[in-house]
Amino acid sequence: MKKILIPTDFSKNADHAIDYALNLFRCTRSHFYFVHAYADEVYEIGRSKSKVDLDLIKSELESKAKLALEKTLAYIQDPISNPRHNYSIAAVFESLVDSVNNLVNQENIDLVVMGTKGVTMEKTTSFGSNTVQVFKYVKCPVLAVPENYEYQEPKHILFPTDYQLPYKRRELKLLDNIAGFFKSEVHCVYFTKFDTLSHRQEDNKRFVEGTLSRSYIFFENQQANTVLEGISTYTENHKVDMLVMINSRHSFLEDLLYRSTVDKMGLHTDVPFMVMQNIAR
Repeated sequence: MKKILIPTDFSKNADHAIDYALNLFRCTRSHFYFVHAYADEVYEIGRSKSKVDLDLIKSELESKAKLALEKTLAYIQDPISNPRHNYSIAAVFESLVDSVNNLVNQENIDLVVMGTKGVTMEKTTSFGSNTVQVFKYVKCPVLAVPENYEYQEPKHILFPTDYQLPYKRRELKLLDNIAGFFKSEVHCVYFTKFDTLSHRQEDNKRFVEGTLSRSYIFFENQQANTVLEGISTYTENHKVDMLVMINSRHSFLEDLLYRSTVDKMGLHTDVPFMVMQNIAR
């Protein structure tokens, strides 16, 4: 059974991410965990309040969150619930990242799915600050769904990689399960100025090929000055339904995430974006 965690702030974008996740795993036995973290909201509202007032605010927001989660669950199960799906809800007095990481560890979550933006989204950015924080700090694969993306089966998956780092089998198997179910093409593209791979890269490439056994896998080298430029050019010239990248120490994506914001670096994507953390769990 797949375990899917969906943080929600009850925004339109969060509801959209829920719909995408339910569609993506519609034929897979799955347990969906919906969580709302409200600590930041309590401290924001109660910034200049007394301890008594702060406790009252906390209690009110907890009740409000639980009611909203119940409504979310009712919406999902209207008119009937998917018999392959189970659901749990939780309103927690924690930060978003802490609440997600705690549930990831407690429930052995396979994937976190969320919107690219929340209630306070900015129209000029691709990813809200909460999404970037989850990308950076949550120890689990994260799938971010753009607000205007209409659900399509992920038949064409772009997986940019330089084969420099060993991969974690569990995370590649998640990708393989998705690709295998939808009979998807996975395009492993190495954006580089060079044509040859080192022995380490060849070994890692063989591991990818062996692990993504259910998908239609293609290995390609594309000339590009930067990974960002390569991704942009590739998505302009090819159909892409999902972008998948590895975030690990010293990777391109880590470097991109830690320099101010994703958008200032110029990474914009109009398709679901899955970040694999490449850590053992």
